[in-house]
Amino acid sequence: MSTPDLLYSEAEDDLRAAVRSLLADRCPPATVLSQAESGRAHDVALWGALGAEMGTAGLLVPDKLGGQGATAREAAVVMEELGRAVAPVPYLTSAVLAASALLGCDTDQEPVARLLGALAEGRTVGALALPLSTVAGVPGTPAATVRADGDGTLSGQVSGVAGAAGADVLLVPATGADGYGLYAVGTAETSVTVEPLTSLDLTRPLAAVTLTGAPARKLAGPERAAAAMGRALLTGAGLLASEQLGVAEWCLTETVRHTKERHQFGRPIGSFQALKHRMAALWLELVSARATARYAADALATDSPDTPVAVAVAQAHCAEVAVRAAEECVQLHGGIGMTWEHPAHLYLKRAKSDEIALGTPGRHRQALAGLVDLAAPTG
Repeated sequence: MSTPDLLYSEAEDDLRAAVRSLLADRCPPATVLSQAESGRAHDVALWGALGAEMGTAGLLVPDKLGGQGATAREAAVVMEELGRAVAPVPYLTSAVLAASALLGCDTDQEPVARLLGALAEGRTVGALALPLSTVAGVPGTPAATVRADGDGTLSGQVSGVAGAAGADVLLVPATGADGYGLYAVGTAETSVTVEPLTSLDLTRPLAAVTLTGAPARKLAGPERAAAAMGRALLTGAGLLASEQLGVAEWCLTETVRHTKERHQFGRPIGSFQALKHRMAALWLELVSARATARYAADALATDSPDTPVAVAVAQAHCAEVAVRAAEECVQLHGGIGMTWEHPAHLYLKRAKSDEIALGTPGRHRQALAGLVDLAAPTG
């Protein structure tokens, strides 16, 4: 087994610089706030520039299928930068979750390859019709609340679906006479209703999806569909750790900047020992979070047998670090950190939303215990 590579390559650094430059120009905090207030599912123009023009939508998709032929390592770099900007784009839901689910299907089938190519080009937005809280990395198939009828249609409802409101196509797990399967459904169908829900994180809104005899195309049967869903959720959870890392990085950087500039009693508040200790402790946690997030990304990229362990460790740690960093950011900014105009609340909401996305830290610790044969305490 090869040694994990936790460092960034030159190509990854170049990718980071390009994505950061784009987001700095097209996605400053004021723009994110405006997007959050607009009621739109995501920033269409930004997604066009990032996903289609820059090609990040196809990083996980092989060249022969219309993608960039990169790996989870490069996708993790993009996720970090999106976390730093809390960018309102469907990268996690479309380019990671939906694309990974399709990659788990038979890509030699023309419908699968065509849809995967469309997602990779960024001209089609997909979403996995599962609650965002669905736990990744646990044995068994994610429960399906949709039934496949014998006439090639789907009926049922799924709530808490991230990315559904702005999606062109939904990938829907459903059960029918032939067992568990994965189906593609176009959101333009009149028999498909996508109802926005009140979401904590307005930059990644949730929706309830209702299918009433919706025409569907079957993409995978029982065994393949179950494996594809498991792989998609595991990939999503592993790369979500990098987004959480990006959130924590921005919060610490912004907090240090603010405490250097804010003066009390004739000196910067950052010079007070109590605040120094809090920021130093947070920096140590962030360094550990980077190591676990990079380990998960590298394990996914190399298809390591330790991938489930790496993802569970990353999620158990990075989720809590992101929340702690965001809470410290709000508190150490004082009164201004509590205002709508300051972007700190966007990062706290993203961190809290991410904490329950694809499994809570507690659920990932529980999964990790099973993976390493660590018995739960008794009595």
